[in-house]
Amino acid sequence: MSPSTPNSTLRAVRMGLLMSQDDFARALRDAGERAGAPNDANKRLVQRWESGATAAPRPIYARALETVTGLPIESLGFAIPVPEARVSGDGKGGHDLESTQNVASAPAGGRIARPAPQGNYSGVWLSRYEYYSSGRESTFTQLHYVVALQHGSRLTVRSIPGSADSQLSMDLTVDGNVITGTWVEQTAQASYYRGARYHGAIQMLIEPTGRRMAGKWVGFGKEMDVNTGPWEVIFQDASTNKATLAKYGKIPE
Repeated sequence: MSPSTPNSTLRAVRMGLLMSQDDFARALRDAGERAGAPNDANKRLVQRWESGATAAPRPIYARALETVTGLPIESLGFAIPVPEARVSGDGKGGHDLESTQNVASAPAGGRIARPAPQGNYSGVWLSRYEYYSSGRESTFTQLHYVVALQHGSRLTVRSIPGSADSQLSMDLTVDGNVITGTWVEQTAQASYYRGARYHGAIQMLIEPTGRRMAGKWVGFGKEMDVNTGPWEVIFQDASTNKATLAKYGKIPE
C-alpha cells in the first residue's frame, strides 16, 4: 500500500487563517450549525485530511470547508476529486445533474445523479435568470440578491430591497435534490415594464455541495404567451441577520 500524500494546501490555508487544528474543527462545526447542516468535525478529522489519510471530505464537510476558508473545495488540495456534480444544460432545452468525475469511471451515459445533502438552504443567494424581451427583440439577464428561509421542506425566497428595481418572491418545495415551486415578480413603475406583475412556475436541481441550484422558469408574457428560460441561484452567505441583509442590499456586480 502506497503512503498517503499529505494535503499541504489545506494545512497552509488553515495556518493562513491563524487557526489551530482544534480552532479549524470548531469553525467547521459552527459553519455547519449556521447552515442548518450540523457536522462532527474534530481535531482528529482535520489531522486525517492534512495527512492525506482521508483523501476527500464528505459533502456535508465540503460545504463547511468552503464557508470557513472562502475557497471552492476544488482549491483545497484534496488528492481525489470530491464526489460532486454540476447542473448543466442537456442541449435539448432541459438540465442534467452531471458528474464531474472522469467519464470513464461513470455508468453508461456518463451521468450520476447524487442526492443533495439534506441540509438547510436558509441564507443569502444570488438569483440570476434570463428572459427574452419581444418589445426590445433581445435577451436580458436579471439579477437579485435574495434571502431564503427554510422550514422543513418549504423554502421561501424574497429579494433583498435595493438589490434590483423589482421585487421577486419564490415559494418552493425541497424534495431531495429537486426544487419545485412558483415565482412572482413585481416590476417598478419607473422601469421598462411600468409596474407589471409577472408570475409562473420554476423547477431546479440542487448541486450536491448545496451551493448552486439551476433549472428553468416558465411564465406568461404580457401578450399571455407562455415563455421559459434558464434560472440559477448561487449561495452567498449562511447568515440572515440584519447586518448581512444590509450588506447585500445593493445591485449585484
